Amino acid sequence: MKPGEIAIRGAAESRIGKVPGVSELELRAEAALLALADAGLDVSDVDGITSATQSPLDVAHYMGINPSWYDGTTVGGCSFLVHVRHAAAAIAAGHCETVLVLHGESGRSQVGRPPRVQPPDSLFMQFEVPYGLYAPPNSFTLPVLRFLKDTGNTQEHLAEVVVAQSKWGEGNPRASRPDLVTVDDVMASDMIAYPFHKLQCCPLTDGGGALVVTSAERAVDGPNAPVYLLGSGESMDTSLISVMDDLTSSKGFRQSGAAAFAEAGITTDDVDHLMAYDAFAHLPLYMLADLGFVDRADVGAFIAEGNTSPGGRLPMNTNGGGLRYTHTGMYGMFAIQEAVRQLRGEAFRQAGTPEISLVQGVGGMFTAAATLILSNRRP
Repeated sequence: MKPGEIAIRGAAESRIGKVPGVSELELRAEAALLALADAGLDVSDVDGITSATQSPLDVAHYMGINPSWYDGTTVGGCSFLVHVRHAAAAIAAGHCETVLVLHGESGRSQVGRPPRVQPPDSLFMQFEVPYGLYAPPNSFTLPVLRFLKDTGNTQEHLAEVVVAQSKWGEGNPRASRPDLVTVDDVMASDMIAYPFHKLQCCPLTDGGGALVVTSAERAVDGPNAPVYLLGSGESMDTSLISVMDDLTSSKGFRQSGAAAFAEAGITTDDVDHLMAYDAFAHLPLYMLADLGFVDRADVGAFIAEGNTSPGGRLPMNTNGGGLRYTHTGMYGMFAIQEAVRQLRGEAFRQAGTPEISLVQGVGGMFTAAATLILSNRRP
């Protein structure tokens, strides 16, 4: 598959934030219809569908779609990046022509949310839960403390991530946290699990999103400019965060990023917009380093100096990210949505006129990783 052969023809989000009385299935359908309208298509044009956590067959039945290809891969928050990659491969192979990539999650209101219970014989339940590593905030403390100690970055640098992203999200009526904050504000917020303060942890919201993925040739006659897929990658680290090869670096980020860069035929110097999955404030630091943008020892200072803020040389998480905009439990769809908006010039706060956006996702703490490189120009 050559760079630019596959395109995102349509993209849209459902209502987000607090959406009581709307199930996860309905959030998917709402986003799907909006994305199809954005693409100038309707349900009858769809012959492929993806959905994480809820069967794509159930969603297809609900929407009246009879797919010739479907994918229910569920690997946490980066599932939707993986779905775009899989959809691209399916389209290139001739298995389908128009794929709906869907997300809907009632993370806050818990409406129509299927049980997500870890089986007692899983590695996680056997080897981490008995020792107190259960929720993301206290599971992430082990790697982040080692990262800070070994690299010389500080807790204040974690706060700078939040501050920079609040500059992007300030005043956005769709953002869960639309206020501008300072380092002092972040450090004064409640301690959740050392060293994470409340504002260094994502909110929990409701919402959905959808993408219409098709061939570049089929995308050109849509009502909006297509966004082209230049490269993609997927990888993993370990299902147990306590036994990562290196607590200060994600093998998954490194490998998925390297695959995407190789497929796209570009380097970090060519990227002018970055969406770095940020359920917690340390993740963008890891991603900047593991993708090769900045040395690990310098990532905190890089953000503190304004390089990722409005007017900076590498605009990052320009919707405010998962920390400020929204986080339904799995954030990857919303990172892709913002990349599409920026490349189309439709974002709430534009980062100039970017041509190439990289979206880096993570799932299951550090378990899964996926990378997309998108562009508004076809090679």
